[in-house]
Amino acid sequence: MVRNEQPSGACARLSIAVQTEDFSLQTEHANLVSGDRSIGAVVAFIGMVRDLNLADDVVALELEHYPGMTEKTLHNIAQQAAKRWSLQAARIVHRVGKMYPGDQIVMVLTASAHRQDAYEANAFIMDFLKTEAPFWKKEWTPDGPRWVEARSSDDAAAAKWSHA
Repeated sequence: MVRNEQPSGACARLSIAVQTEDFSLQTEHANLVSGDRSIGAVVAFIGMVRDLNLADDVVALELEHYPGMTEKTLHNIAQQAAKRWSLQAARIVHRVGKMYPGDQIVMVLTASAHRQDAYEANAFIMDFLKTEAPFWKKEWTPDGPRWVEARSSDDAAAAKWSHA
């Protein structure tokens, strides 16, 4: 597990973890808000492994990453969010390795004084995580493994932020 607890220049506490083990929303939320009474809103996104993709059954999902580069990219995405919105804190946890339908893959928590900043920063982080973070996904189907291709819908979601 790699943890990056570097403070950003945008006055937000940013924390990144890339790990094989599962995570707890309750524990991560408690750590995020601990001791910070200025937080009025926390938005949480948790991505899960689905059992179906492209009309095929998925029995497992395997994620690979580029250690060091992945954490740096995630931290840069969180820093960009903290520069655009008034955040007190953000936490990104992304799992790697082999996972199964129903398993948690990714969690993004954003905390701010007001909900709109937390909502928008959370969506921004997820949109850019899907398009910029160096993760490679392999789905295991009954017919064998296959690499997951990038989706144009993810690119379109990230592109909308250049207009915001």
